[in-house]
Parts: sequence; C-alpha cells; structure tokens
Amino acid sequence: MKLSKRTRYGLHALIDLVIHAKTEQIALNSIAQRNGISEQYLEQVFSALRRARIVKSVKGAQGGYFLEKDPSDITVSEIVEVLEGNYFLEDETGGTEEGRRVIQELIVERVNKSLILEGITLQDLAEQFMEYRNYPQDMYYI
Repeated sequence: MKLSKRTRYGLHALIDLVIHAKTEQIALNSIAQRNGISEQYLEQVFSALRRARIVKSVKGAQGGYFLEKDPSDITVSEIVEVLEGNYFLEDETGGTEEGRRVIQELIVERVNKSLILEGITLQDLAEQFMEYRNYPQDMYYI
C-alpha cells in the first residue's frame, strides 16, 4: 500500500495542528507555511477532514482549524479512510475456486488482519514528531 500525497499532507497538517492548536484554532496558511504545502491543496484536504468531523473550522479574521476530538481518539486508519477511501485489499475474484480461496486466505485476509493503522493515533504521531524534533541528531559523543 502506498499512501497518496493527499494523505501524507493531511497527516503532516494534522500533526502540526496537534502541536500548535493547544488553546486556539490555527489558520490554514500558517500550517501550509510551516509544512511547505500549498494552502489551496490543504483547503481541499481539510474540507474532507471537516466533513468527517476530524477537524472543525472557525470563520472570520481570527478563524482557523482545530481538532474536533482528542488526538488520542483519532486513528490513522480513520484519517486514511477519509482521504484515501478503503485501504484494505479487495477480496479475490478471479481464477478457479481453489485458486481464489488460496489467494484470499493466504494473502488478502492475512494482509488485512495485519494492518495496524487502527492501533496508531494522531497523538502517537505528534509525540513521535516531537521526539524527533527535540533529539539533536548531529550531536556526537566520544
């Protein structure tokens, strides 16, 4: 499975929102600038996220976006489904009955059961991001 640019940008923007929207909504243009993403493209992504009730918008001069739920209650699976659609492998339909059953049981069902996106939350992503941001990777010890 390959995540689309839409989903990757959506995840980047949502991590940014978790980190920066602690007390107030964040303008989309500031999210776009911090992450090097087109504001117009993010508008499309956030429109889908708003319809799915992942983010909420506030209009006006001091407007912006904030998460509608706690980040620990938003799974990566939920985000991917909103931005990509169903990400599971489809059931096997071609070939002989025996061939379909083998492929279905040994590949499709095993892959779909092993996808762990439901166990990863937006909070997990934000915490990992902050860990990487705060870890000085260029520091050498002798």
